[in-house]
Amino acid sequence: MNGARPGRREAFLRRLTALVRKEVKQLLRDRSNLMVGIALPVVLILIFGYGLSFDVKNAPLAVVMEDTSPAANDLVAGMRLSPYLDPRPVHDMPRAERLMLDREVNAILRIPSDFSRRLTLGDAHLQLILHGADANTARTVQGYVQSALQRAGMPDDAVGSVRLEQRLWFNEANTSTWFLVPGLVVLITTLVGAFLTALVMAREWERGTLEALFVTPVRPVEILLAKIIPYFGVGLIGLAMCLLAARFLFHVPIEGSLLLILLVSVFYLFVALGIGLLISAVTKNQFTASQVALIASFMPALMLSGFIYDLRNMPLLVQGVGRALPATYFLQTLKSLFLADNLWPMILKNCAILLGYAVLLLAAARAKTRKRVG
Repeated sequence: MNGARPGRREAFLRRLTALVRKEVKQLLRDRSNLMVGIALPVVLILIFGYGLSFDVKNAPLAVVMEDTSPAANDLVAGMRLSPYLDPRPVHDMPRAERLMLDREVNAILRIPSDFSRRLTLGDAHLQLILHGADANTARTVQGYVQSALQRAGMPDDAVGSVRLEQRLWFNEANTSTWFLVPGLVVLITTLVGAFLTALVMAREWERGTLEALFVTPVRPVEILLAKIIPYFGVGLIGLAMCLLAARFLFHVPIEGSLLLILLVSVFYLFVALGIGLLISAVTKNQFTASQVALIASFMPALMLSGFIYDLRNMPLLVQGVGRALPATYFLQTLKSLFLADNLWPMILKNCAILLGYAVLLLAAARAKTRKRVG
């Protein structure tokens, strides 16, 4: 019995090596796969890095009320009249900073304790702290607050006497490129892992290649591993291109741990590969698989993960769909690691969610890939 066990292991490794070699040769021979896996990420890096800029609406705003005078309350009441601001009064800066770190607010407006006294002297100060992870949102909030000050109902001679001091957190360069690069990593990983894998695997089903393999001693798990390994490598190449472009082309800082970025990217890459394998196993048709992969993975990652639109501005039903997407948790973690720091509670929670998705999707793909024809 002990001698048979190494024999089975050796046979498994021999079959897996042969299958992986076949997949790598097919990947290198098929130029369309290389275009999707290598050339398209390069195009996306250039387009998203240089060509796109987003304008975002709605701005949750923490208002630190160190002065509770009528003038300060009138100021906050005037902001509530703005359809673009959602002022949330808090009592101290530590609480406001916590809300900012958790991305529950996009800015902090601090009304100092001497605001009303200085207002009468014509030398009032307000401090506005902006969350700079999204430069466009920061600029939008700045404009909303300035407009709200003009409509706050203060006397005409007092309005011009208020000086607004501004700071920008997490994006000193005040550029949307810093915000776009983490989302670009999500899109490229989804493209290679889900879309390309679903297309290639469905082609194997459509051409009958897998049916031919089913009459051999090769097991389904070996077939899936042989499909995962080459495209996992392609996904890592795409990730490396994104990180190199972020650092040397767009000069995006990495405030958190590079090792954590790699780890969470590996988790999400397994999720994307599981999505692609499951779609191909269910559809068994190239055209159908490509359409389903586009609708079920790439488009939601682009539109509903928080990459383009803030989920908090969407209807509750759409928010629920966005929070059910693995891409949402991957993007949230990447933004924190690139632009903020290692926020461990969020990182651990999101990594656990991504790992759970990976196990569930790969197990479902294994269950649908049976050694059976018809």
